[in-house]
Amino acid sequence: MIVLLTRSIYILGVEARGFMFGPSVALAIGAKFVPLRKPRKLPGEVISEAYVLEYGTDCLEMHVGAVQPGERALVIDDLVATGGTLSAAIRLLERVGAEVVECACVVGLREVKGQHRLNGKPLYILVEPRQQTNCSAPSVNGVETCRRDDVYLSAT
Repeated sequence: MIVLLTRSIYILGVEARGFMFGPSVALAIGAKFVPLRKPRKLPGEVISEAYVLEYGTDCLEMHVGAVQPGERALVIDDLVATGGTLSAAIRLLERVGAEVVECACVVGLREVKGQHRLNGKPLYILVEPRQQTNCSAPSVNGVETCRRDDVYLSAT
């Protein structure tokens, strides 16, 4: 669940799909929105954080002074797979003294195990692909089900 705090919080959206979700969340909870952009997209002075992808390298940038030391931050992106982008966002925010309280993604690919790169930061995922690992579970209401970690998933 996305945390609601009494102290001010910043919502940071990762380019570009994080821009679709981040401002709405910020507006809903009365927070400030800050974009995290690819290199050379922001005017003025920026702070950057490079990171490694499964197919190369990339970088996130943020305006200097956009987030103040001691402020709380929630990072929003569209997808978490390897965790590289979210990890870079966390490092960038921690370098300026912000406290990342949570990350949120619309889609999460947990089988890739990207969460281990988030240094224990909570990760809220809206949608995860279903996995079928043990289809020996009994049918429920005539529908074959598969059991995974005490959760029954429909096989349809």
